[in-house]
Amino acid sequence: MKLIVGLGNPGTEYQATPHNLGFLAVDRIAKQCGVEVRNRHCRALTARAVIGSQPVVLAKPETFMNLSGGSVRELVAEYGASPEADLIVLQDELDFPWGKVRIHRNRSSAGHNGIESLIGALGTQDFLRIRMGVAPERPVEDSKVYLLSPFPKAQRSTVDFMLELAAEAVEMILQLGPAAAMNRFNRKERDGDIGADSPSH
Repeated sequence: MKLIVGLGNPGTEYQATPHNLGFLAVDRIAKQCGVEVRNRHCRALTARAVIGSQPVVLAKPETFMNLSGGSVRELVAEYGASPEADLIVLQDELDFPWGKVRIHRNRSSAGHNGIESLIGALGTQDFLRIRMGVAPERPVEDSKVYLLSPFPKAQRSTVDFMLELAAEAVEMILQLGPAAAMNRFNRKERDGDIGADSPSH
């Protein structure tokens, strides 16, 4: 069983914020699969789906971002999953500009509290991460306030673009494997349009 986990914070006040892109990406995938992520299981909202021919569990931990690891550890144990082989995590990335989507594995948290919690709970950093850029266009005084504030109106179309790319990345990982997906999504922008920095590409 593959686990597709989006990171975010529960509650309507956080729904349309940069830090909840992981939740939004899981919801986009669920919509494409014709399911709703609403079953409470392992301290997360979950749904079962099939992507390609691969059965998956979609999950949104309800423990708040900084404690996401406990829920994911329970999901991994419940389904007998291997973080290295079966886990895909969708997250926001403050180090990437809006619109940039990249696939990485076996990396540090880069200061992301949700990823830090997962690494601590799972005892490994070797799992796939789909990182979606949310860097502010101008310097901000408090990055935490920025991440938990509603999306800038000017970025809403870019958000939709990134969610589509994230869903495509998950599908490609499951159907063609991580290496093929990384090769396509992580190539430099001048080599193609996948994962480019704006919808106009």
